Amino acid sequence: MRDDDLSVTLLDWYDANARVMPWRVAPSDRKAGQWPDPYRIWLSEVMLQQTTVAAVRDYFHSFTARWPTVQELADAADADVMGEWAGLGYYARARNLLKCARAVVADHGGVFPDTRDALITLPGIGPYTAAAIAAIAFDEQATVVDGNVERVMARLHDIHTPLPAAKGELTTLATALTPAERTGDYAQAVMDLGATVCTPKSPTCGICPWRDPCAARVAGTAADLPKKTPKKKIPTRYGVAYVVRRNDGAWLLETRPDKGLLGGMLGWPGSDWNEAPQPAPPLDADWHDLGVEARHTFTHFHLRLQIMTASVSDSTQARGHFMPATDFRPSDLPTVMRKVFDLAHATIECGAGPRYSKRSIDRSPR
Repeated sequence: MRDDDLSVTLLDWYDANARVMPWRVAPSDRKAGQWPDPYRIWLSEVMLQQTTVAAVRDYFHSFTARWPTVQELADAADADVMGEWAGLGYYARARNLLKCARAVVADHGGVFPDTRDALITLPGIGPYTAAAIAAIAFDEQATVVDGNVERVMARLHDIHTPLPAAKGELTTLATALTPAERTGDYAQAVMDLGATVCTPKSPTCGICPWRDPCAARVAGTAADLPKKTPKKKIPTRYGVAYVVRRNDGAWLLETRPDKGLLGGMLGWPGSDWNEAPQPAPPLDADWHDLGVEARHTFTHFHLRLQIMTASVSDSTQARGHFMPATDFRPSDLPTVMRKVFDLAHATIECGAGPRYSKRSIDRSPR
């Protein structure tokens, strides 16, 4: 089957099977002349980086309800945006979100550029995101390649070169299939195919629109592709989190440096996350070891945090700042800091010492 025929076949399938997304314009509406809002496409693509659609939906609704335009997002306070992002992970995305919104307003009059080459000059927009916005929002013939597309291409062409070495080859194959018309619908169609039919495990080849031309199906190798280079074992780091409540109910917090992990986010004062705990109390207090360990996994390492708690008087001087209870929202904390709060706040509320047996909690992030 020719590349053009493959594209047409997939678009016909997409017309009948497109997933409903809060940022997406349905193919029938698009044919009728309704175009996607570039702001919503950009926001969704940034949120979806290394994050599932299910996890993103509520955040997308919250962001667009609070800041429905790029101008309103650009005008937002950094702390408000970081708080709204809390729990979604990969917090550099939130910092870049603000930088990009402000650049669009300052340098482009509040209007997103309509080409991949112009989009890629904006802060926080890399090759994939630029191609996705250009194709989906503006129908530019840009090739969009995410993990779903890589999997579909590897199976369609029976490519056994492991990822990430195969990325260039798979992108070339995806480019050959990208049509000049309905590019945005096609980009979303390939991603939908990978997400709903050509899934990582147990692909449903029997209902795939590309079933007949799929080389891996014919060879019986579809379930084994794409191959991946084995990941290295990631190390474990340790640290201490200090949770302090003042007599008037205020919590001791600090804003992490803009650069680095969890940059710009609220958190509990603590030690460095090194090979072993390095206590660095933010103030003099009667500290209690909670006897509970908060665990969290980042991309490149596991983290295990010892939790120290204290209650202090109004006059205590400390590193960080006390936030009144009326202003404190646990949901504004990044996931690892929320885990610490969930474990510690009951003890702090009661003014109790260590009443728990030694245990740990490792909840999955949203």
